Amino acid sequence: MALTTLRPAAARSRGTLHTPGRPKRSLLLTIVTGIVLVYSLIPLIWLLINSTKSQGDLFSTFGLWFGSEFNFFENLARALSYDDGIFLRWLGNTLLYVVAGAGGATLLAVLGGYALAKFEFPGKKAVFAVVIGAVAVPGTALAVPTFWMFSSMSLTDTPWAIIIPSLISPFGLYLMWSFAKEAIPADLMEAARIDGASELRTFWQVCLPLLAPGTVTVLLFTMVATWNNYFLPLIMLRDPDWFPLTLGLNQWNSQAATAGGEAIFDLVLMGSLLTIIPLIIAFLFLQRYWQSGLSAGGVKE
Repeated sequence: MALTTLRPAAARSRGTLHTPGRPKRSLLLTIVTGIVLVYSLIPLIWLLINSTKSQGDLFSTFGLWFGSEFNFFENLARALSYDDGIFLRWLGNTLLYVVAGAGGATLLAVLGGYALAKFEFPGKKAVFAVVIGAVAVPGTALAVPTFWMFSSMSLTDTPWAIIIPSLISPFGLYLMWSFAKEAIPADLMEAARIDGASELRTFWQVCLPLLAPGTVTVLLFTMVATWNNYFLPLIMLRDPDWFPLTLGLNQWNSQAATAGGEAIFDLVLMGSLLTIIPLIIAFLFLQRYWQSGLSAGGVKE
């Protein structure tokens, strides 16, 4: 008894007793995590600092320190009003593509993943094989065939050329299939059917709330992919009035290289800062659902 009592005390004195409340500390892991954190934050810090500089200070001062003038609000006003406020038009286009494209892709992924996980039908294995194969195909490999197909339908240089391809998310469909398979108990669906609920009501009132973490996870992935989409708009759009932010900022950035073009690198940096703010806000507000969605299925009871 005395020996049993002394062992925990000796372990505590040597610092080797670890509980869930006091996990083991690793110096190497702490250092690696700190390096990754610094690596991730330096570009954001650089962007924030340089968005406060004038055009001259961008090339005459140290990149990670402020310039002689604090031009943040001047750059903000110029970025929003430059070229008759074209930045706001690009922002509106991007929001349109995200709401229609990423929102539609999330809806289709939820419906398709739920059906694949909870219903049996002929050809289910073939559909699943096609989905897995589609995940392995990079989007750039389909860009040129997609362009020719939309060109034959006279849909290029229109918002539909961006929205319709964004509706297809094989990875989102696979993620929702795997999540729905574990998150929705078959007994719960059977109880709802016994109570007289239709399939639509069972999905809407019983299953959909359980799919919320996975739905938010897919929404975040598709939203980021659509928000940062560059190659598809590059080959589909020619009219600057339909450009998303990625394409519009690249046009501003390359403006100085054109004959008679005006260098507006200070506005490019300010526009880039404004572009990433909505994504940061979305991740911060949806982080709780996102983390639970990623860990779904990792622990089986």
